[in-house]
Amino acid sequence: MLSPVSWSGGGVHIIRQTLLPDREVWVDLKTVDEVAEAIRCLDIRGAPAIGVAAALGMAQAARLYAGNDSGELIEAVEAAGDLLAGTRPTAVNLFWAIERMKKKLSDLSGRDAVGIRTGLLEEAQKIREEDIAFCKAIGEHGAQFMPDKGGILTHCNAGALATGGYGTALGVIRAAVEAGKDIRVYADETRPLLQGARLTTWELMQDKIPVTLICDNAAGHLMQLGRVQACVVGADRIAKNGDAANKIGTYSVAVLAQKHGIPFYVAAPSSTVDLSLKSGERIPIEERDGCEVTSPRDTCFAPPGVAVFNPAFDVTPNELIRAIITENGAATHPNMAKELEEMVLSTSRA
Repeated sequence: MLSPVSWSGGGVHIIRQTLLPDREVWVDLKTVDEVAEAIRCLDIRGAPAIGVAAALGMAQAARLYAGNDSGELIEAVEAAGDLLAGTRPTAVNLFWAIERMKKKLSDLSGRDAVGIRTGLLEEAQKIREEDIAFCKAIGEHGAQFMPDKGGILTHCNAGALATGGYGTALGVIRAAVEAGKDIRVYADETRPLLQGARLTTWELMQDKIPVTLICDNAAGHLMQLGRVQACVVGADRIAKNGDAANKIGTYSVAVLAQKHGIPFYVAAPSSTVDLSLKSGERIPIEERDGCEVTSPRDTCFAPPGVAVFNPAFDVTPNELIRAIITENGAATHPNMAKELEEMVLSTSRA
């Protein structure tokens, strides 16, 4: 199984996603600064994968501290968490993983430096292993919502590359295929950075799952032709009421799906649900450099100096979402908010 981020003797082991599909390059990130930059530049991307990387980065900070003073080691790890928290603002899994590692750090405060290092690495590994298990559970719960035969549209990449492994939205698709369903995936290219074209198609072709790439602005036409029976996407942050932030363009897909009577699903682990936010209006939306739009991969597509608006995410209102699928089951209307809260709490109690 493809796993884009893990621990190796040399540090945090990742596949450089910005180089796919041209080149498959694996590297060991040896410092916390390198982990932070990999998240910032999208060599590591996808909300769950970012969380896993941050946890491993904090374990790396403990490993890099050469002294034996427990207090200084704790300070070094906390500083690493603060650095990693400043990389990307929207994906709540990043902050969830950092807080979980800080709580573990507090629990380990009575141990010596060796014990703290060991305990933090074990916790980071546990976060990664749990994420893979959660993705497989999401797949099992979500497969039942997929058609026995037909087309499924997805936007951006919510596959193994975006998680510890297996994937959320693509995990649902993988599980449906494993269950014997006859499915063809339609992957939006996902402008401006083409995660659908570069990553989703690459993943699915590796697994020999039928996939067709389409331009983002072809989704409505494809639905009009009757080739799409369901839409499934991931999420970077889900508000308490079920409003979901995902890659820019997701909201447009959801509106089109509603117009054509096509069910629209969101697949994400319960750690993506932010119960502190009542609605999606309060989800912070990352804005990225305009050169991603004007000059992707150093090729100029627009006049120099043109003004650019480049939000990385948009928010899909809960009323457009048929179900939010987590490792604990599916939250649906009219009790979506209540069910989401229970799913989050049941995971935290486990």
